[in-house]
Amino acid sequence: MPEPGSQPPPVGGLGRGWYRGDCHVHSAVSNGAELTPERLVADARAAGLVFLAATEHNTVETHAAWARQADDELLVILGQEVTTLTGHWLALGIPPGRVVDGRYGVRDDLIGRQLDEVHRAGGLCVAAHPHAPYPSGTFMYPYRGFDVVEVWNGQWSSDVPWQADNEAALAEWGRGLAADIHRGRWRPAVGNSDAHLAGQIGTPHTVVLADGLRADAILAGIRAGRSWIAGSAAVELSFTVSAGERRAGIGELLETGGEAAVARADVRGVPSGTVSFRTERGEAHRVSLPDAGPGVAQWQFSAAESAFVRIEVRHREGHMAALSNPVVLA
Repeated sequence: MPEPGSQPPPVGGLGRGWYRGDCHVHSAVSNGAELTPERLVADARAAGLVFLAATEHNTVETHAAWARQADDELLVILGQEVTTLTGHWLALGIPPGRVVDGRYGVRDDLIGRQLDEVHRAGGLCVAAHPHAPYPSGTFMYPYRGFDVVEVWNGQWSSDVPWQADNEAALAEWGRGLAADIHRGRWRPAVGNSDAHLAGQIGTPHTVVLADGLRADAILAGIRAGRSWIAGSAAVELSFTVSAGERRAGIGELLETGGEAAVARADVRGVPSGTVSFRTERGEAHRVSLPDAGPGVAQWQFSAAESAFVRIEVRHREGHMAALSNPVVLA
């Protein structure tokens, strides 16, 4: 049973805005992790984050300890990493002490029942690190029933900030995006550190447009795709698409009225990088960023060319710095 008071207090006094947070974090009760909730919360603050999700492996025994770390400036969302035999997933926003069963594999045809249970509790289901290169880490389930996909996972023990498994996850998500949008329901992307060790939290993290710093508002923003992924708090991004007097941001729908659309990205913290505009045809336009200071990248196109546009921002070496969910066009 959960301890009394194990639900994190709500964070008040903040309205609609962009909030930075990491939804995949482990303390020492998870296999391979070394840190306490107290240390991870301190590191999250230092990394410029204002929310995180506690996602221990197949246990919620630290929910009360995590809840005690929340205050008026940092939101803690209770969750769990469900490590099944054939892939891992995150259950976010579950009630205190609620354990989600992970004792099955893809052949057992049981995962739908678990997803429904989390959804009934108001939670969010995330397909985690789909191409993780270790036994059971590769995600073998169809994405049907999942709310979002984690396309950017942290460094683990590597010194490389952007790895081949992330490239594969991003490519897979990008290939499916066009068909999903044409069917009328697309699945957003998120990025999380999967922090186990010191210095990992926030690399990467998700920046969410939400109505406030509350668990329900943050999860609603993620579910709607009103978010982008940052490699660090040093990276800042604004991405909008306009047509005439109409304008839409990340995760929103733009009615073009047959007019030409102009996509604009304002980027800080990625000197000498590149901005790539991506559509259902792949990379459609690329712009180089200046060696110093903020950069602006623009591209004009039409809704007849693509039903959406998203962006990827990469460092000079090719490692990802930021990427967005799409703006959808009609």
